[in-house]
Amino acid sequence: MKKEWMTLRVFLNDRISYLAAMLLMIVIFVVMMLLELNLYKGYVHPNTIIYYVLLALLCMIGWLVFDYVRQRDFYKELLAAVENMSELRDTLSLHTIVTSEQKLFFRLLQKMHTAYLNELGKYRRQQERHNHFVLQWVHHMKTPVSVIDLLTQEDKVDKRTVHPAELTGSIREENERLARGLEMMLYTARLDKFEIDLHIRRVALHEVARSAINSFKKMCIRHAIFPKIVGEAYGETDEKWMTFMLNQLLSNAIKYSKHKPGTKQLIVTLRKDKDKDSITVSDQGVGIADHDLRRIYDPFFTGDNGRTEGESTGMGLYLTKQVCDKLGHELIVQSVVGEGTSVTIVCQSGGIHKLTS
Repeated sequence: MKKEWMTLRVFLNDRISYLAAMLLMIVIFVVMMLLELNLYKGYVHPNTIIYYVLLALLCMIGWLVFDYVRQRDFYKELLAAVENMSELRDTLSLHTIVTSEQKLFFRLLQKMHTAYLNELGKYRRQQERHNHFVLQWVHHMKTPVSVIDLLTQEDKVDKRTVHPAELTGSIREENERLARGLEMMLYTARLDKFEIDLHIRRVALHEVARSAINSFKKMCIRHAIFPKIVGEAYGETDEKWMTFMLNQLLSNAIKYSKHKPGTKQLIVTLRKDKDKDSITVSDQGVGIADHDLRRIYDPFFTGDNGRTEGESTGMGLYLTKQVCDKLGHELIVQSVVGEGTSVTIVCQSGGIHKLTS
């Protein structure tokens, strides 16, 4: 009985304006008839007025009863859905739709439900990728921690065969791996709030490249890799994010070149055109197979090279692509197996403004 009363109250609340309009029309008609009766005696019989009022009220009540009976089940379902909804699919449990307005409302509800599920799925996939990356990152960080721990245990190190400088260099190399891993994790977390940590200005790309190469100079020396910067260019970009992208590209270039015998070159080429500037990182590493090129931007994809290179996370090019897209830059990858890989970042003039307009 309580639910029936709530249904009736909701129904009547929606029709107060209709009821007020009908009653106003009845009052206006009665007043007009009374004026006519006062001006023209006997022209209108008083009982006629009473008959009209009763007939109008009867029609109004009959319409309300008919409309309520027609829509009562819909209101009951709506109230039950509001009170007892526990899952997303409960929002679509309306089956007794009667009016065109209710059908339109239900179509809107379906579209909102679909849009919500799509957004929810997107955030779930992002969360799954983040959790997978964290687990993978922790796994990779365990290696340098274990190596450093082993190198610092005096009883495990043969001081007759291991030179102190060599020992220090090994510890420093593992520490650099830790630092790069922490940097990747930090920038990955910042991607969700990219706009907050953004400062676009005209940047000397050759200076950014020089600074990035300096941070890898010990690794280059250790693996007989000779870096070289060719040309100068200025780009409209964010210096911090550009440095991050170059670090990822240089790290990949060294990672996939260091096991090749002999000396290798690592060339950073800068080009300046009329409306765009570009920076290209070219290595003489193992290269990327053609069947892997179309998937290099997928998160955690390591391809054939990743199966042989234990340090590969499959996140470097993915993060670089994400940052490029957010900055309005273009990322181009060209590779030949056995000869090397070239990765180009193209800074288009006003790219980020075109992206956000």
